[in-house]
Amino acid sequence: MSQRFEIIENEPKLSRRAFVGAAAATAAAAGLAGCAPAAEPAKEPEGESLAETGEDPFADCSLVYGCCSPECQHHLLKGYVRDGKLVKVESGEVNESPACARGFARVEMCNSEKRLTKPLKLVGKKGSGDFEEISWDEAYDLIEEKIKYALDNGGSQSIIVQGGSGNFSSLTSSMSALGSWLGGTTAISGNFCCAGIDSGLGTVLGSRTTPLRNELEKADYIIAWGNNPVVTMTSYFNRFQKMMDNGGTLCTIDPFYSETADQSQEWIQPWPGTDSAVALAMLKVVIDEGLTDEEYILAHTTAPCLVDKKTNAPAFTDPSDDTTYQVYDPATKKLVAHDAAGVTPALSVADTDIADQYVTIYDLVKAEADKWGKEAVEAETGVAYDDIARIARDYAKADKAIIIQNMGGYQRTENGAYATATQVYLALFCGHIGHEGDGMYDAGGSAALVPSGAAFETNPDAGQFEAIPFPHFGEMVLQDQPTKINFMWVDCGNPVAQMPNTNMWKQALEHIPFVVKVDHFMNSTGLWADLVLPNTALFETPNITHSARSAVISISEAGVTPPGEAKTDLEITAEVAKRFGFEKYFNEDPSVYISRVLEGSGVTYDELVEKKGVNAWDLVPGWIAYKDGNFDTSTGKAHLWVQQWVDEGFPPIACHQRPVEHPLNADSDLAKKYPLAAVQRKTRHQVHTIFNNLEQMLAMDGHKPIIVLNPEDATARSIAMGDDITVYNDRGEHSGVALVTDHVKKGVVVLQNGWDDTTASPTSNVTNNAWPTLGTIHCCNSTLVEVKKGA
Repeated sequence: MSQRFEIIENEPKLSRRAFVGAAAATAAAAGLAGCAPAAEPAKEPEGESLAETGEDPFADCSLVYGCCSPECQHHLLKGYVRDGKLVKVESGEVNESPACARGFARVEMCNSEKRLTKPLKLVGKKGSGDFEEISWDEAYDLIEEKIKYALDNGGSQSIIVQGGSGNFSSLTSSMSALGSWLGGTTAISGNFCCAGIDSGLGTVLGSRTTPLRNELEKADYIIAWGNNPVVTMTSYFNRFQKMMDNGGTLCTIDPFYSETADQSQEWIQPWPGTDSAVALAMLKVVIDEGLTDEEYILAHTTAPCLVDKKTNAPAFTDPSDDTTYQVYDPATKKLVAHDAAGVTPALSVADTDIADQYVTIYDLVKAEADKWGKEAVEAETGVAYDDIARIARDYAKADKAIIIQNMGGYQRTENGAYATATQVYLALFCGHIGHEGDGMYDAGGSAALVPSGAAFETNPDAGQFEAIPFPHFGEMVLQDQPTKINFMWVDCGNPVAQMPNTNMWKQALEHIPFVVKVDHFMNSTGLWADLVLPNTALFETPNITHSARSAVISISEAGVTPPGEAKTDLEITAEVAKRFGFEKYFNEDPSVYISRVLEGSGVTYDELVEKKGVNAWDLVPGWIAYKDGNFDTSTGKAHLWVQQWVDEGFPPIACHQRPVEHPLNADSDLAKKYPLAAVQRKTRHQVHTIFNNLEQMLAMDGHKPIIVLNPEDATARSIAMGDDITVYNDRGEHSGVALVTDHVKKGVVVLQNGWDDTTASPTSNVTNNAWPTLGTIHCCNSTLVEVKKGA
């Protein structure tokens, strides 16, 4: 039986009614309304209601629990099941906060007629959408044949197993473990979402995962830097509101007047890619006005540590040991160990007898901040210095203050690692890390609070091969660099719709002889695969979520009958493993693998089955991220001078570097051709591309992408509200409906992330894939475009 899947390129214009609904939703995002409305659970069956009859219409249902585990807040959900069908979803009893509309949409997701039900073999060209149904035996035979071909023609390094953020549960990506037993596979390097956190915050503080939810309402001042917690942290935004109700201040830094900006007392809109200049200007205010917490940075950072001017490297007692920093003791006028007892080191050595030979790391940081006085920062960022200075003072003087960096768009610029790190510098200089009610970042979950074990045993002798950086995946695969790729397996992600420069990814997948995609639905990546396998969804799959997002360790149960012949990821992996003699690593009952994940957590499998969820906060009472300034570095101090940055060819002190692809580079040929800066925003109705094909979710924000542009930019292009328009550059095009508003900075265009070839053209068609960048940063918000009328 053949099937044809359409690629949506140019949809008809929205009806007036449909457009008004979409525009109203986005107008709310532009500050014309308040927070997004509370999500409604699935409707009850037709007939008399509980209020009318006094009877519970779901009394005959059985209950099944599961964790909504795409990259978001990972709520434990409770499903009501009748005759094997999911009919209603509620929040589970154990949660950090109530579930949102995405969780309730699981009813539609499970029951959708769009679900894949049988293996599909490509019969046309990749991207054509022409598939035929085949049996599982035929599918497994094909997979075996193609893996053997790869092993015989390039070895295991010619295989890629690519996951993603579509499912943070532990039993889902079992295929990567099998890859190790096949000999080890080629990895795709870089962190698509939070590379700025990895290489900016993680290198300075020694780790990146810092749960702060319990501290939010205790703070006096919170900066939502480049992110939109009303949408991305929907379920616990009430904690921000409690902070404000208690007299605290919420400040948003974003070029777009987002839902969060609408709820904030402070809002500034810098140019995309200039956040590091903003942070350094704030740091200059803190230093110049004596607002630095010197006691804190002397005790808990490497600020007073010395750098040798001859070598431009720290003055270690032992150069091979990065714990042997030296400082200058003004009392004895000698160099001593940074942790020497009874010593108060000099923060600066500018006026000492060693000034010709050494400089402190504090001096180097201060020198970067000194570059961003009033004239310089206003010219670079487009923000008034007085506003920046006021925010800096209020943040520094607050008793308890937090910078929320989660999913910050500033991370996804060429300078994203330094934009993150300069914010960390600011927090450290103000002493706002390690205490109740303060801190940075907030994407930490249970795995940051208690240990998490590995579900599957992997091969300790697996080969280690050169990785392919995801920004240049297309270019390198087409050049067969660093090796020819013969086989690719993709699960838990949709890279064709999400990774930068989508069209290069499509060309790469065409170049790879055999690509397998495992999913619930056909999507962009499936359209460019040779074989698409249907897997089970939430409530259809036994699993565990003990992750870097929710603090609740959650069980997932299989109580819903999956559609057609859909199988769990573990079942699929086990059968493939059997073909290669590795079945013993994957044929245990799921309870065995779940128990392994729980090892060291203090929670048993039986306890989790009984309670369905265990809040890890309860296991570590009084836990504070980096408590009392104790960091996860080799010295226990925050490292302001970072060797890893040097090793990657970048300066060791965080600084501002304007992106190459930026409107302020007005003399460049690229900026003349494409004068507008495109940035991406998340919406209420999806997590990346997940949920974006469900009618319940599309009804929230519209069935067509919204493209936001400033009235002056629209007028210059003869564009009016509601017009079909296209954003384009040399990489590709993305079409949508124009929303014209002065709530976006002139010269900036705001795109909605998460559209897919099966629903609309992805925004990733146009995104910048610059490389190399520090930490393999994703540069989607360092993207120049032009806009034209028409789809």
